[in-house]
Amino acid sequence: MLCMIAQTLSQRLQRRGIHYAWVIVALTFLTGLTSSAALGLSGALLQPLSKEFGWGVDQISSALAVRFALFGLMGPFSAILMERFGLRKVVVTALGLVTAGSLLALSMKQFWQLVLLWGVMLGVGSGMTALVLSAVVSNRWFETRRGLVVGLLTASSATGQLIFLPVGAWLVEHFGWRMAVVPVLVACGLVAVAVLLLMRNRPADVGLAPFGATQPAAAVAPMAIGFATPFRIFREASGSVVFWLLAGSFFICGLSTNGLIQTHFISLCGDAGLGPVPAASVLAMMGAFDLVGTILSGWLSDRYDNRKLLFWYYSLRGLSLLWLPYADFTLYGLSVFAMFYGLDWIATVPPTVRLVATTFGKEKAGMVFGWIFAAHQLGAAVAAFGAGQVRTLLLTYNPALFTAGAACLVAGLMVLAIRLRPAAAAAPVAASAA
Repeated sequence: MLCMIAQTLSQRLQRRGIHYAWVIVALTFLTGLTSSAALGLSGALLQPLSKEFGWGVDQISSALAVRFALFGLMGPFSAILMERFGLRKVVVTALGLVTAGSLLALSMKQFWQLVLLWGVMLGVGSGMTALVLSAVVSNRWFETRRGLVVGLLTASSATGQLIFLPVGAWLVEHFGWRMAVVPVLVACGLVAVAVLLLMRNRPADVGLAPFGATQPAAAVAPMAIGFATPFRIFREASGSVVFWLLAGSFFICGLSTNGLIQTHFISLCGDAGLGPVPAASVLAMMGAFDLVGTILSGWLSDRYDNRKLLFWYYSLRGLSLLWLPYADFTLYGLSVFAMFYGLDWIATVPPTVRLVATTFGKEKAGMVFGWIFAAHQLGAAVAAFGAGQVRTLLLTYNPALFTAGAACLVAGLMVLAIRLRPAAAAAPVAASAA
């Protein structure tokens, strides 16, 4: 029955010249949007949770650090889950974990429940898809425009922030933090139903070739891989200097985005006297700029040297973080920061994905990127926990901002040090997943 729904829709779209791959992109985009909304909402809840339960910002940050770490460490294994069980089952399960964790949190009373629900369940659930899903979809469903697709799908997290954060902050202010969780719950449930009905594993499942392919796609048998495969891939990749340069720069990427700004920005603005709704609006502004910047980055990554793109992304982000403490938290100052920081918030992903595929090959790209993404989320965990400790001990976030800004400048130099094989540099391969 479910197969018939997708098959019928595919045929109707085909008659209108629309490839079913774009339906898969839309479902993946919505999955990323709702997952990122659940993850990003916690930034608006630091102060309300602290007031209601008496937990310190450092305590809450430690629970969020667990989430970031699990979110990243699931990456290398998510490609295996998708290969073994298919995209639909994995995505529905992931959304189910995010929904259940958010729902049960409405009645939590103890700190260990916060760690279990928003640390473990949200971390594992969101990590089952994360950015690896974007790489899998772009590789399986597209022969051309892969960079653009990765850019579009990566931008979903910015869109989730753009839509849900201001609404969540307003609900927190007027109805309490529990009501702010409800829109995310509803959205996750609706997307899970849509994925269950329409998501398919490969183009052959609906009788199509990948978008842009000239040959029809044949059914693909599941790969003979096991849960030891990511460790073998890691052992092989870790012998490359390029792997460590990409993993190190992506560690700094996570440290300077999800872990610091996404988690602590509203609390940072509160220290400067700015209310949660205006602060969330600034975050939404960043999301709007990031939506543009990430899609543009995907387009640019198909055409220009990805190392140079990453150098500029990291450098501009670093300068904006170093400048933030001097922005006076006025409308003008925060708008300038939102523009420069927002344009390259997640714009680093498409060039990084392409560099991984160029260096390690199409077959291994998904799992290698999974390990590099794990480094990204470990960086986010360090920043989420570390910035909370700095705020508690020193009563200011400035040292964390300066450290992250300087680290971004170092990351810019790291990516310039990457040396590609001449043949790979001449003909880069689009990103894929194992």
